[in-house]
Amino acid sequence: MIRTPRPSAPMSLAAVTAASLVLVSACSSGAGNAPDARTEPGKAGGTAVVAMTSDPDTLMPWKATQFQAVNVLGNIYGTLTEYDKDLGTVPGLAEKWEPAADGKSLTLTLRKGVKFTDGSDFDAADVKFSLDAIRDEKTAAVARSALANVTDVVVVDPTTVKLALSAPDAALPSGLASVNMAMLPSEASAPATMSGLETKPDGTGPFTFESRTPSQSVKLKRNDAYWGDKALLDGVEFRVMPDENAIVTALKSGNVHLASINDPLVAKTAEGGELTVTKTQQLSYHALQLKATSTTNPALKDLNVRLAISCAIDRQQVLDTAAYGEGEVTGPITAPEFTSDAAARPCPKRDVAKSKDLLSKAGKPSLTIKTIVSQGEYATSVNEAQNLKSQLAEAGITLDLEVLDIAAFVKRWVAGDFEAAVALNGGRPDPDTMYGRYFTSTGNLQKVAGYSSPELDTLFAEGKATSDEGKRKDIYAQVSKQLEDNAAWVWLFTGNTYTVASTKVAGFTPMANSSLQSLRTTTIQ
Repeated sequence: MIRTPRPSAPMSLAAVTAASLVLVSACSSGAGNAPDARTEPGKAGGTAVVAMTSDPDTLMPWKATQFQAVNVLGNIYGTLTEYDKDLGTVPGLAEKWEPAADGKSLTLTLRKGVKFTDGSDFDAADVKFSLDAIRDEKTAAVARSALANVTDVVVVDPTTVKLALSAPDAALPSGLASVNMAMLPSEASAPATMSGLETKPDGTGPFTFESRTPSQSVKLKRNDAYWGDKALLDGVEFRVMPDENAIVTALKSGNVHLASINDPLVAKTAEGGELTVTKTQQLSYHALQLKATSTTNPALKDLNVRLAISCAIDRQQVLDTAAYGEGEVTGPITAPEFTSDAAARPCPKRDVAKSKDLLSKAGKPSLTIKTIVSQGEYATSVNEAQNLKSQLAEAGITLDLEVLDIAAFVKRWVAGDFEAAVALNGGRPDPDTMYGRYFTSTGNLQKVAGYSSPELDTLFAEGKATSDEGKRKDIYAQVSKQLEDNAAWVWLFTGNTYTVASTKVAGFTPMANSSLQSLRTTTIQ
């Protein structure tokens, strides 16, 4: 039987910040950093084999956007804050943080006795190096916009760092929990060392990098110098298996212990016997991304054209066709405290007649859009694209599909080299860290988003500046409305992941952000 945990709303950011002032972990207890308490029965030792459908496209955490890369790196690297199982923000490498009364600074107290894989000590110099490098546009870090309000990183002493801010930033503690904000050793400022991290990561996480065989596997081993509770497993092997049916076969034969499956029909075949299946609703969202700034298809700059595309699509039909109805139609924001109303859009239901009328107003009775689609990272992508193509054709809009392997897709996507893209994007617990990097004029993924406006710039700035929960909900409802009314993208649905595990596996907790961080508490009987 499929078990379905639903993501609960994380603690409000104001409450998280206040609570964190008194959260100080014991020297090596790891209290607060693990998703769940350790689980019995089970025994320490052994290697868990975790199947994934794609080879990680990078081992550099600051540039990781692919789900598989993020999941591997999240077990190797540490971050200043972390998420608990409900996506509340809890201490990580910073055991506490305290905002100034005027909100213009954030002081972090770091854990003592933390070491990198190479044996060097983690201290304030590493925090300054890492955050300064992420802030540097030349680094091309995907989380740079989350530090937009940081004007300086000041080393107070070896265990204290003060972040000077241009304005209060309620989203910052949550943003620091992303693996894209991983702490790297300050020695990595040397180009040769930085380059070497791509093949030999050097982190502070519960596991350390052991080896990689391209297109086959990534192997990790327990980090016995880890600052928190030591992982119970000796190691983890992430094994690349592109076909989800083959993954289920390997699970049934005992060659694989754990996997996240996207296809609900494949997950159904895994039920019973020596396997358990847990369904978890995800924050990640499926969307048809439109490039309003496209230089190869200027028609997309026209609001009427973008609205015509949005009005011609039945989101539920895409969900039913591609994912067999397993999920929910969504608006832009999926974070539990700020969820968008999926019906609050210019065409709550498909309206082909209105779509054609909008195209006529734009002087485009027909239109062709080159659209990239990934194959391999998640199971529903091509089916989504084909359904979208079929629906839009009825309105005189042709999607010219280009199906790419995941590595080629990510390269094109990060460069903003597309007119439209059928994409699965990761959600975040806070809407600012989720979308500020896309839809603000200075966002570091603005070339991917292809849309910004002065109104959005103002709203995102207001959302960061207040920690009042009610005010933030209202602000991000306005953000959602701006995105929908201007058809920046076409948001489709949120799906589920199906964690399939051997009954020998205990202590693993699936999470709504797809994280595999609870491998640190996992055992194999």
